[in-house]
Amino acid sequence: MKNKIGKGFWKKTARIILRNRILILIMLLGVTVFLAMQWKNMRFTFTEANLLPDHHPINIEYNKFLKTFGEEGNLIVIAIKDPNLFTPDNFNAWNKLSKQLQAKPEVSLVVSTDNLQKIVKNEATHKFELTPLINKGKLKTKAEVDSIKDEIFLKLPFYQSLLYNKETHTIRSAIYLDKEIVNTSVRKDFVLNDFIPLINDFEAKTGLDVRVSGMPYIRTLNSQSIIDEISMFIGAALGVTSLIFFFFFRSFRATFISMIVVIIGVMWAFGILGLLHYEITVLTALIPPLIIVIGIPNCIFLINKYQQEVQKHGNQAKSLQRVISNVGNATLMTNITTAAGFATFIITESKLLKEFGIVASINIFAIFVLSLLIIPTIYSFMPLPKTKHLKHLNKKWIGTFVGWMENTVRNHRIAVFIVALFAMIGSIIGIYQIRISGSLIEDMPKSAAFFDDIRFFEKEFDGILPVEIMVDTKRKNGVMKLSTLRRMEELEELIKEIPELSDPISITNLVKYSKQAYYNGNPNYYQLPNNQENTFILSYAKGSANNSDLLKSFVDSTGQIARITTFMKDIGTDKMEGIESDLWKKINKELPPGRYNVTLTGKALVFMKGTKYLVKNLVMSLALAIFLISLFMAYMFRSFKMIVVSLIPNILPLIITAGMMGFLGIPIKPSTILVFSVAFGISVDDTIHFLAKYRQELTKNHWHIRKSVYNSLRETGVSMFYTSIVLFFGFSVFMLSSFGGTKALGGLVSFTLLIAMLSNLILLPALLLALERNIANKKVLKKPNIDVLPKSGKEQETL
Repeated sequence: MKNKIGKGFWKKTARIILRNRILILIMLLGVTVFLAMQWKNMRFTFTEANLLPDHHPINIEYNKFLKTFGEEGNLIVIAIKDPNLFTPDNFNAWNKLSKQLQAKPEVSLVVSTDNLQKIVKNEATHKFELTPLINKGKLKTKAEVDSIKDEIFLKLPFYQSLLYNKETHTIRSAIYLDKEIVNTSVRKDFVLNDFIPLINDFEAKTGLDVRVSGMPYIRTLNSQSIIDEISMFIGAALGVTSLIFFFFFRSFRATFISMIVVIIGVMWAFGILGLLHYEITVLTALIPPLIIVIGIPNCIFLINKYQQEVQKHGNQAKSLQRVISNVGNATLMTNITTAAGFATFIITESKLLKEFGIVASINIFAIFVLSLLIIPTIYSFMPLPKTKHLKHLNKKWIGTFVGWMENTVRNHRIAVFIVALFAMIGSIIGIYQIRISGSLIEDMPKSAAFFDDIRFFEKEFDGILPVEIMVDTKRKNGVMKLSTLRRMEELEELIKEIPELSDPISITNLVKYSKQAYYNGNPNYYQLPNNQENTFILSYAKGSANNSDLLKSFVDSTGQIARITTFMKDIGTDKMEGIESDLWKKINKELPPGRYNVTLTGKALVFMKGTKYLVKNLVMSLALAIFLISLFMAYMFRSFKMIVVSLIPNILPLIITAGMMGFLGIPIKPSTILVFSVAFGISVDDTIHFLAKYRQELTKNHWHIRKSVYNSLRETGVSMFYTSIVLFFGFSVFMLSSFGGTKALGGLVSFTLLIAMLSNLILLPALLLALERNIANKKVLKKPNIDVLPKSGKEQETL
């Protein structure tokens, strides 16, 4: 009954489409114009991805820190490691650059040699005062520059690791952007239009190499790389798929129609992003080329069926009607499974992945609708294909491949099972070698100049990724108690022993500097005061209003909460977890939980926790994808054994890919974990095509298993090969990306789909033949529930 309803539905759909061609084209044009108008709402993300949900405890702690001390990601650093800096002309140019940056409205503060402040003791007023390091304008002689240089490196330990490296004589400046513009487009405009031109002008005039880093700068250039790659991906995907399509069909007309379909699909993808007001991120930027890659197989099935029908009887109306009624259901089923693979990301609580899943699944269904409506409609206005356009239907070159598959399934099934078994065992061994990566910068373009600068700052200043320790003393002004300061100092000394972390910066540095100033700037006194000294030093400090700005960076307004800042190198999640564990041991030892509330946070740790959280959620989404597609198979075949047989050829490629990742050292991270859900949702399409044809052949051949398997292999092998090749090369365009994650996603999905094609064309038929008595019988197949593939051969002649 359901089968008859299904056939009746698609025949009625075909009549509606063909009788209302003009109206459909007008409606499609209207929807396209409407969605094109939504492009104005598209915007590129100006923040790094937060992989944790807002209500997660780690995010709550991080937001508490931001509320207390403000945005931590507003720092840009510039540095020079060159002795030629310390000449009058170059040093004055360096100081002038600081003045130019400070004059920009987007910059709240620049800390540089130009405005470096010293704390000095005024015995007359019993106060500490801030005085500039450089008391006059331009330095005229080398002796003056050397004097300033010696004072920085030898007499100001407060600025060690903050503004200079004593061993290598590297000098850097800190540029703090206005916190209000850090996560807006103003930051991008400032970095690209003001900051970078100033740096380039300085380098051109002095011949010095300026190193630049900091999260606002990195995020801006990273976002710009995403923008630049969108057009490259779309162009590459269109070029590759159109070439392959033309190679298969040898028809400019068919290729042109297919390109119209996918280009409109891309326009809709951008329009839906704008309509939903979603930001374009490193993931959503992949959706337009994904639509091209996934849409072309729809075009292949529909156009191939149309040309087959034209070759048989030459009746255009009948051909178009059969295209819709026979292939429409098959294309719908395969697009549903593909969309399901992407839709499972919606269950994750990550905003980044949720938006990607929503937009991708909507657009996959949209490209199905576009294919089904546009291709038959356009062909209905065109003359019948010429004989030369149909020659590809009788091509011989693929016969060798199909013959090899049939021979392998017929005569070498045991070898197929042995190879599959050894591949699975080897892959499981590789899986145990996979590591999880939670690095903020690992996927950034390695060829970019800013990536080399990141490594430079890691070497010179022990990293740029902030790790924050917030110490709540539980009492007002508790931070300035000498006992608290000593405990914090002990913790900081332990942090210095961790090679992956930089020397920490906190209120203890300022207090040490105050003692040094009390003893007339003698660097030997750069240390915490004793009980007796503390009384005198505090008396000076309390009357020093100039110190209030410095205190804001280290202590909250109540004096109850202190901040210890250190910076981490770009390391893997496993090392980061070990460092976090070590830090907590040191924190609990020096700052007992009963007396202090301590929070460990910062962008580096938040991203690490986000990666772990995301991997867990993506494993769940993959499990859900497998479950949903299993339900779909159950609806189709009404047999648990058929569900198992259909899943084996699709899960095996995922295991092989995971094993390969382990052996090649490719880590599990947000970009690579996507591979499994995406590849599974796409590869299962081949299984549906093959098993649906197998069911038709069983009914036709009175449940003769072997004949049905071989006929199915011959009938579906070519189309499965075509679509798999398109998908393989289509996803391969992502390997052109400069982003490591996107490159890995493209390569791994392409590899997985290639293995899935071989698995579905060789392993699946072999399993059906080996288990024929247990799977296929008249009782199981008494009421077939599907008719999803067009009939072919003699079956088509009887229609």
